[in-house]
Amino acid sequence: MKKILFYSIALLLPAALHATIRLPALVGSNMVLQQNDSVNIWGWASPSEKVTVFTGWDNSTTTVTTSGDAKWTLKVHTPAAGGPYEIRLKGSNEIVLKNILIGEVWLCSGQSNMEYSYYNGIRQIAAELPVCSNNNIRFFNIPKTTAADLQDDCHGSWEVCDSNSLKPFSAVGYFFGSKLQKTLGVPVGLINASWGGTPAEVWAPERLVTGEPQLSAAAAKLQPSAWWPNKPGYAYNAMIAPLTNFNIKGVIWYQGEANVNTADTYTPLFTGMIKAWRDAWHKQLPFYYVQIAPFTYDKENQAALLREAQARSSALAGTGMVVVADVTENVKDIHPQDKRTVGNRLANWALGENYGKTGFTWKSPVFKEMSISKNKAVLRFSNVPASLKINGKTPAALYIAGADHVFHEASAKVEKDALIVWSKQVEKPEAVRYAFSNTGIGNIFSSDGLPVVPFRTDNWPVAQ
Repeated sequence: MKKILFYSIALLLPAALHATIRLPALVGSNMVLQQNDSVNIWGWASPSEKVTVFTGWDNSTTTVTTSGDAKWTLKVHTPAAGGPYEIRLKGSNEIVLKNILIGEVWLCSGQSNMEYSYYNGIRQIAAELPVCSNNNIRFFNIPKTTAADLQDDCHGSWEVCDSNSLKPFSAVGYFFGSKLQKTLGVPVGLINASWGGTPAEVWAPERLVTGEPQLSAAAAKLQPSAWWPNKPGYAYNAMIAPLTNFNIKGVIWYQGEANVNTADTYTPLFTGMIKAWRDAWHKQLPFYYVQIAPFTYDKENQAALLREAQARSSALAGTGMVVVADVTENVKDIHPQDKRTVGNRLANWALGENYGKTGFTWKSPVFKEMSISKNKAVLRFSNVPASLKINGKTPAALYIAGADHVFHEASAKVEKDALIVWSKQVEKPEAVRYAFSNTGIGNIFSSDGLPVVPFRTDNWPVAQ
């Protein structure tokens, strides 16, 4: 009889040990939940186990029953920004989440220019360390991870912004979030999922890449590396999919350098990725991204064509592109040091488009149309509230060509939102190019100080 009882207890013991509520890493103390919204709280427990969730901001209790797959989820409504609050979860065990804030949550993703932090020598972050402590900014840093299949959890924990937690965090993400927090006066949660060297293919769901012959062929050209993955979907599966149950406001993105060899497929790849992320979150996420900076790539015009693909991608609703050609100190360094300007420009997109803030300009001037007047090309631009301006006596990285397709350095003058371009060597202009090269740094801005988006007026074959 004792032996039977012993074996019965032994059989039940594993079930008893595992009959406890477990939470994903994202749902934890110090987290920020999206304000004025319906957000998910979810996790795992024994099948049919009842999980009771108490939310401190409204003193309400909700009960959910765990499914046969040992999963449970419920939606809770969040108020306007505030906190700190507690969430208490009770089943066969009890979990208390503390110091929770309600505010704005953004995902920061991409490759090294998003990843770069204090540990990568970003001097602006070093200068921030003595003054950065801010209980209203929270970080969640996802370690570099890959998976062949979709994952439902990741590693990491929410941390309050201070001199220690800032050091490994994205510099661009920090400056973006800091400006949002200061301007809006609400808590801001930042999730960093970035990995230096990664092509966009690894951040897109695998089916998006493999299901399109052109994208699949481009992905086949990616070279294996000892430092980053190259298989479609591998970063998405492990670093993005686990986040999709967590409600966020939007995404900022800095990537593209790893795709300069396949610029011709970048637009459908990138816009397809954005749509796939939006589908995964079941919402039209605002998506603001950075055009790659000037750099001495191996092949001629690689970066120009990739920037062109990035610019085309902004036709997708709810997206916006930041131009950063003017922040580059050294075209032999693929990582510009000035991350504050980049973060601030991204923040301005969000503040202007999503938070209704006014009194500043956030869209760079974009070439719209060209006409010919005698021996001059007349170019007009959108996103010019007042006028254009040339910083300096002569325009830089501006070229004009006639029917022979030979480009010559151009002269130019500004007439409000128009740029008049000419060269004594071109009698009948047919095309104008501006900052259309790997390393071209222009000096034409809006009067508000935003750089003109690099462009070309022609569709002629480009040497590579």
